[in-house]
Amino acid sequence: MLLVLFGARQWHRQPKDPSQAQLPKWMAAIDRLTPVKVFGLGLALTALNAKNAPLTIAAAASIGSAGLLVGQEIASLAIFVLIASLGLLAPLGVSMLGGERAKTTLGNWKDWAAQHNVAVMAVLLFVIGLKPLGDGIGILTS
Repeated sequence: MLLVLFGARQWHRQPKDPSQAQLPKWMAAIDRLTPVKVFGLGLALTALNAKNAPLTIAAAASIGSAGLLVGQEIASLAIFVLIASLGLLAPLGVSMLGGERAKTTLGNWKDWAAQHNVAVMAVLLFVIGLKPLGDGIGILTS
């Protein structure tokens, strides 16, 4: 429930004028970091990000309680990690395979992220907060 409230608070913090939107300081600094520092930042953001914990715990609980064979559990975990990593793998793939067009594409993505960062975070927090609430209601009504 707390995540739902945080999501609502984030939504109301959106700038009225999209041109006033700014990237978070850590995201704006990425262009100036070395590849090793970007890798370290990615690890830190993944490990320390509180939004990842509920999703990872829910995935682990679902996989663990599904009654799968060990090989199926490993495959399910690999698929979860792959899907969870797409937000990092897509820009990396564009950068590595896109040539000169990659700079334009990634620049457009960065501009979009700056304009919509607050809204994306609000919706993400709201959805993550509603999932356990819906699960609880489902358990109580069954």
